[in-house]
Amino acid sequence: MAGSSERAETGTGSEQRVGLLNGFAAYGMWGLVPVFWPLLKPAGAGEILAHRMVWSLAFVGVALLFVRRWAWAGELLRQPRKLALVVVATAVITVNWGVYIWAVNSGHVVEASLGYFINPLVTIAMGVLLLKERLRPVQWVAVGTGLASVIVLAVGSGHPPWISLCLAFSFATYGLVKKKVNLGGVESLAAETAIQFLPALAYLLWLGAHGDSTFTTEGAGHSVLLAATGLVTALPLVCFGAAAIRVPLSTLGLLQYLAPVFQFLLGVFYFGEEMPPERWAGFVLVWLALTLLTWDALRTARRTARALREARAGVAASSARAAASSAAAPEASPAVASVEAVTSVEAVASVEAVASVEAVASARASGEADAEATGAAGGRS
Repeated sequence: MAGSSERAETGTGSEQRVGLLNGFAAYGMWGLVPVFWPLLKPAGAGEILAHRMVWSLAFVGVALLFVRRWAWAGELLRQPRKLALVVVATAVITVNWGVYIWAVNSGHVVEASLGYFINPLVTIAMGVLLLKERLRPVQWVAVGTGLASVIVLAVGSGHPPWISLCLAFSFATYGLVKKKVNLGGVESLAAETAIQFLPALAYLLWLGAHGDSTFTTEGAGHSVLLAATGLVTALPLVCFGAAAIRVPLSTLGLLQYLAPVFQFLLGVFYFGEEMPPERWAGFVLVWLALTLLTWDALRTARRTARALREARAGVAASSARAAASSAAAPEASPAVASVEAVTSVEAVASVEAVASVEAVASARASGEADAEATGAAGGRS
């Protein structure tokens, strides 16, 4: 028994290590992607976006063919409301992708990173406004601090950080819609790029007909890089999917900050973008808000885990008393056992339901807008 337990613990530890490595790989690739988009010049943001749509479908189609997961497609086509939500998600993520590519290639990497820093705050605000969710006091302070950061940045630059706000709100809306769709990450990306495919292909053919396409005029290397946009989109998602099934959602919630951190560092140190004092002040406020949000999420998760342990201990004690009563009064044991069993099951179900709700709230506070984390990750820039 001890050997089996040790092997199980070793297997679990090994699985978690694999999950963490995949998580670091996914968010690391998302964080370093600003280095890739400028390599595609002289192609414009529109052409790059269209190639990303077309080639992403090709790569995801190969992945689904390999794992033989197609049943979801038929089910989706038989549910018009769900399909309509996928269309909405597709429209929103198209805006997100396009703005992000344009921002990076136009020298706004730092402002783009801010969009993903404030995304968790925007997600929480949308939950309050649209879903009537209730916030804990620390979450209110975090949202208020985030709003203050936007005001500081707007006053300092003379205009609101439109790129950041567009990215944050588009991705938060995407997560909100995806919560209703409930598709896995790879399947979701396949559905969305299938909707994008024909308009994107038509746009690329139109560019070619007017002599504005760079796919065949800038050499084979440029063509390969444009085709690689599909791999750049799909590979991090595959790694994320491998991480999501092996590590806790709270861990993914912390890992997600790697992407905007890398983007911020690239913007400042690699691309050499300016960071005047007012911009530093705005970012410091955002980081303070995220620190509060993360601390509150971890504290809630610990409380939930402690309550669950105590409840299970109580259930175990109740079961032990029921067994003792059964042994003392054999003729009454079936009824006692039945009542105690029902009570035990209901107690565990109740506690685990509360724990599930609080865990989702904690995950949302740490930036995971959707309990089905793989679905929301499909739209990362």
